[in-house]
Amino acid sequence: MQGDFQFWMIAVIIVILYLLSCIKILAEYERGVIFRLGRLLEQAKGPGIIFVFKPIDRMVRVSLRLETHEVPPQDVITRDNVAVKVNAVVYFRVIEPRQAIVQVRDYYFATSQLAQTTLRSVLGEVDLDDLLSQREKLNERLQAIIDQHTGPWGIKVALVEVKQVDLPQEMQRAIAKQAEAEREKRAKIIHAEGELQASHKLMEAAQVLSAQPTAMQLRYLQTLTEIGVEKNTTIVFPLPIDLISTWTAALKKS
Repeated sequence: MQGDFQFWMIAVIIVILYLLSCIKILAEYERGVIFRLGRLLEQAKGPGIIFVFKPIDRMVRVSLRLETHEVPPQDVITRDNVAVKVNAVVYFRVIEPRQAIVQVRDYYFATSQLAQTTLRSVLGEVDLDDLLSQREKLNERLQAIIDQHTGPWGIKVALVEVKQVDLPQEMQRAIAKQAEAEREKRAKIIHAEGELQASHKLMEAAQVLSAQPTAMQLRYLQTLTEIGVEKNTTIVFPLPIDLISTWTAALKKS
């Protein structure tokens, strides 16, 4: 009698320990993909408390949080034959845990390799100027291509951003010279436009002064006042150009 009681007590303790070992707790951002006798269950379990009856069941934890993967620098030759190094960052998350486990062996590694190859192939089809100036369009194109390939794996690519483009020293100097020439061109154009506007204003001022001869005297007095403010003892007397032209004409006649 005593032996039977001990046997049942041991059996009950073993059952309790087994049931406790079957209890698994999944966080809010986790799901458990269950394989029962090697076959995939229809629904992923979690979050909260779930039961995994070993060795019949095998559970694989899958995180649903947004993953950030930094693509290492890739050697890219653009369409205009310029060798650059480009790195990027990919943001993706698992939306179908069962497909992410069944369809691909390691979804994180597979997404990383797909991002690298897509980055090289897409950026190799554009010119260097487009790579530097049309970054947003290239990001959207990369995101669409990677998301299209990872969709059957249960992966959603949220965003792809090209972080940095490393140019050779020779190309950096060439771009710097081009930018400097462009700035000089703009400066000359702005200076020419300023001269044109100033000539128009001077023409209008000459028309006003020619209509009122006394205005020239007032302007002369104003100039003397400005010179006197600077405590300058030099006095400037204007010599009319018409007088010089009259003398020149008289000399020619003589």
